[in-house]
Amino acid sequence: MNSQKKSGAKPLILLFLVFVLPVAAAKIVLSLDLYQGGATNKGELLPIGTSYQSLRMNNPKPKEWQLLYLLPNKCDQQCLDHLYILQQSHIALGRNQDRVHTLILLSQDSDIHALTTYTFETVLANDAMIKMLDRQQMIVVDPLGSLVMEYPAVDGMDKQIMQGKSLVADLRKMLKLSRVG
Repeated sequence: MNSQKKSGAKPLILLFLVFVLPVAAAKIVLSLDLYQGGATNKGELLPIGTSYQSLRMNNPKPKEWQLLYLLPNKCDQQCLDHLYILQQSHIALGRNQDRVHTLILLSQDSDIHALTTYTFETVLANDAMIKMLDRQQMIVVDPLGSLVMEYPAVDGMDKQIMQGKSLVADLRKMLKLSRVG
């Protein structure tokens, strides 16, 4: 009676493939940037550590959420559209309006005549802040004074309206999750 010898290599190879194949597939997907993370924010996150303190500027509204916009030297149509979007975004926050303050940062040469139809609070910005906000972007600041998210300038009123909606959506999410401010 000859007994047949069972091969132990086949189950071992199968077991090896079951555990190694998913790891290898994950490595390939991540190295080729095929996976997009689950981020739901629509603005661009700023680097960690960007704050009023790192820019050597006093926080004008400590312990409050803020929307910042640097008023340029010459307020063209894009600038006026930004001011309008900021005003409408603040109104769209509804019951959370009191938690968010829209601040218009001014340089020495800012065109303050553009603010005649708006009731925004204004703050004099220092050189580091002016240098950072040179592209007419809108910035969200958390109650701890960290600059969290930016919304770069876009051309066209339709794109700016969509950006305003994105700003409100992100702000609502942050306000919902925040117990501060």
